[in-house]
Amino acid sequence: MPASRGPSKQRILVVRRDNIGDLVCTTPLISALRQRFPDAWLGALVNSYNAPVLQGNPDLDEVFAYRKLKHRELGDSLLACLWARYRLITALRREALDYVVLAGNAARAMRLARLLRPKGVVAGTAAGGSPDVAIEAGKGHEVEITFSLARAFGIDGPPPAPSVFPGQTVVARMRSELAARVPGASRWVGIHISARKPSQRWPLERFAELAREIARQGNVGMLLFWSPGPQTDPRHPGDDEKAQRLGLELRNLPLVPVPTPNLGELIAGLSLCDRVICSDGGAMHLAAALAKPIVCLFGQSDAARWHPWGVPYELLQPASRDVRDIGLGDVLAALGRLG
Repeated sequence: MPASRGPSKQRILVVRRDNIGDLVCTTPLISALRQRFPDAWLGALVNSYNAPVLQGNPDLDEVFAYRKLKHRELGDSLLACLWARYRLITALRREALDYVVLAGNAARAMRLARLLRPKGVVAGTAAGGSPDVAIEAGKGHEVEITFSLARAFGIDGPPPAPSVFPGQTVVARMRSELAARVPGASRWVGIHISARKPSQRWPLERFAELAREIARQGNVGMLLFWSPGPQTDPRHPGDDEKAQRLGLELRNLPLVPVPTPNLGELIAGLSLCDRVICSDGGAMHLAAALAKPIVCLFGQSDAARWHPWGVPYELLQPASRDVRDIGLGDVLAALGRLG
C-alpha cells in the first residue's frame, strides 16, 4: 500500500485533465487524501480550462495547469505550447513525487505519469499501461468511481461531498449589485441556459416562459447564466447572443444577466442562488459542490453516473433523451417539489 511510507512523507499528485464536472467529482478524493495525510504535499495537475475549479481549495498545496492544444489562445504558437508543457513536466519532476494518481481516463494519461518519474502510479484496473497500483474501479456515480482510487491509500467509507470555493471579493461585489438591481428579493433562482450537447438544450422560448412564471411568485429574483462567448468560437462556443436576446425580452422582470467571462465568476454567481435550474454539465456539478438544490434537465447522458451528487435534486429526463420534450409544467412542478 502507498500509505506504508507514513502520512508525513507522502508527495502525491492527482491528475484530472478533462472537463469541469469531472474535476468537481474528483474533489472528494482530494479531500480524503488531505484528511488521510494532513502533513503531506498534495498537488493537482489539471488543464487551463478546468483549473479554476480548484481555486482556493485548502486541501491542495499547489495546482499545476497546462493548456491543451485545442484551447490555444489566438497568437499562441504550437511550439510555445509544447515548450510550456516541457517546462511543466520538468518542474513536476523536481517535486520528487511518491505517487501520481490518475483520475478519469487514465489510459491517455499514463505516458505523462511516467514522464513525471514518480515512485509509483495509481490508476483504475481499466487504465492500461500497467500502473504500479491498480484499483478495481467502483461503480455508480462518477464521484464513487473516482473515489475508489482512495483505497490505494487505505481510505475506506463513503466519499465526502464535492467542494468548490467562491472568491469572497467577487461574491461581495455581486451581492451588492443584485441588491441594487432587485431590491427586496428574498431568494434567488439561478437559470443556466447553455449545454454542450444538442440533446441537452432546452428551447430559449421555454426559458422565457419559465422566468415569467417564477416572477409571478413575488419577492424572488433570478440570475441568468450562460456559456460566455459567441456561438462561432471554435474553441469554446458560447451563448452571448441567446442571453442578450432573452435579457431584452425579459427586461421588465426581476432577472439579472450575469456575465461570467471566467469560471470564478460563475462559481461566485451560483453561490448566491437558493435554487438552480440547468442542464447536465459543468455548471450543474459546480452548483452541487456549492450545496444548491437543483432541477436538472438530462438528454443523452447517463443520469446514474452524472446526476448532482450530495444535494436535493429533481432530475427530468424524457424517454426520447431530448430535453426539448420536457414541458414547462414539468420544470415548474420539479421546482415546487424542491420547496
